[in-house]
Amino acid sequence: MLSSHRMSHVAYRIPHVSKACRIADAEAVLREEEAISPDELSAAQRRELLAKASNHTFQTEVNRMMKLIINSLYRNKEIFLRELISNASDALDKIRLMSLTDPGVLAASSELGIRIKADAARRLLSISDSGLGMTRHDLVNNLGTIANYPLERRARFDAGRSRSPRLLQSGGQEMNDMIGQFGVGFYSAFLVADKVTVVSKHNDDDQHVWESDASSFSVAPDPRGNTLARGTHITLHLKEEAADYLQPDTIRALVKKYSQFINFPIYLWAARTETVHEPVEDAAEEKPETKKTEKTVWDWELMNDNKPIWTRKPSAVADDEYVTFYKSLTKDTSPPLARAHFVAEGEVSFRALLFVPRVQPADSFNRYGTKTDHIKLFVRRVFITDEFNDLMPNYLAFIQGLVDSDDLPLNVSRETLQQHKLVKVIKKKLVRKALDMLKKIPDDEYEHFWKEYSTK
Repeated sequence: MLSSHRMSHVAYRIPHVSKACRIADAEAVLREEEAISPDELSAAQRRELLAKASNHTFQTEVNRMMKLIINSLYRNKEIFLRELISNASDALDKIRLMSLTDPGVLAASSELGIRIKADAARRLLSISDSGLGMTRHDLVNNLGTIANYPLERRARFDAGRSRSPRLLQSGGQEMNDMIGQFGVGFYSAFLVADKVTVVSKHNDDDQHVWESDASSFSVAPDPRGNTLARGTHITLHLKEEAADYLQPDTIRALVKKYSQFINFPIYLWAARTETVHEPVEDAAEEKPETKKTEKTVWDWELMNDNKPIWTRKPSAVADDEYVTFYKSLTKDTSPPLARAHFVAEGEVSFRALLFVPRVQPADSFNRYGTKTDHIKLFVRRVFITDEFNDLMPNYLAFIQGLVDSDDLPLNVSRETLQQHKLVKVIKKKLVRKALDMLKKIPDDEYEHFWKEYSTK
């Protein structure tokens, strides 16, 4: 079986030429199917996997956490895809950083990307990456405990930050604090899946298979050998009520909403229709005629071609890039009246990009006192929420833009910030920069601003 990462750069399409070519390309598509579905095993391979598997029970706190996640902690089940993509991005970041000092870590595969594939007929959704991968030890420890940040993200935290599992029994803010420190993003897969299969290949170990139904898990050497060059392939066996997450349009919408600014390319295995010209064989004609035919073509579709311009230096971003980005971010058809692009460092580090709309947003002041900011919150370029109303005071509610920080602490769902002094620090800096931005509006534009936003 070929590696999905060795094959992934090739566009496999349903051909429209000769019968021999159709057979050859059909075989290529079949190989692609096999390579991108490493969770699929023959009956003999399944028996071998079961015979060699070591069975484990989750730690007590993990079992409790599963129940909390599935029953109450996440308001929106859709965030499971955000969490798994974010995990994949972290694994890619890890191997990329390692390659800076040791290029040999990319010898198995130089590709760094994320691929999503849905199989509606079997209710399978797969998310794969060519990142660091996990050894057998990693699979047992990272995916079986809370005290290790799942899916290779534990490197972001110090080993000494463990907290007592008894906090899970006490509930309240203490529990959220603990969850926020270690994260449980991987377990959000069980919001939509009855079973999760993880196939992972690390440079320092052979390929292993991890499987769980949320009550226990098993780990075994992969009977097919090392079909992955390197990285992790997660397959969700979706619940019947979660079938909508197998639809390409749903996947595209979720990637655009949460993950469009991830550093690495995200691809979807999707079909599209193309018009082709096929020859019509006619012995009486010297020149063969052609006819137009609609054909279905399967290919990898790039879903995140938007670039996070706020991560670049302001001097390196052109005016038209700011305008294009603003229109994409806000859906406003007019260019902004003013902008502020800056990096804040100190007690908390973050990047921000703020805009003053030329026309006042319709809902800026219509619910004074209960307003929602027009500021989108990102953490490591992953969208968290635009429903957080504590980053701008009411009188600046018309300001639009985003904040992106690596330092923000989040609760388990990542949908609400924990009560933390860093939020107050961010707000203070945002207000100062926003007021400076307003002061710098040219005189010839300030009259327009005053007419648009003055309450007098």
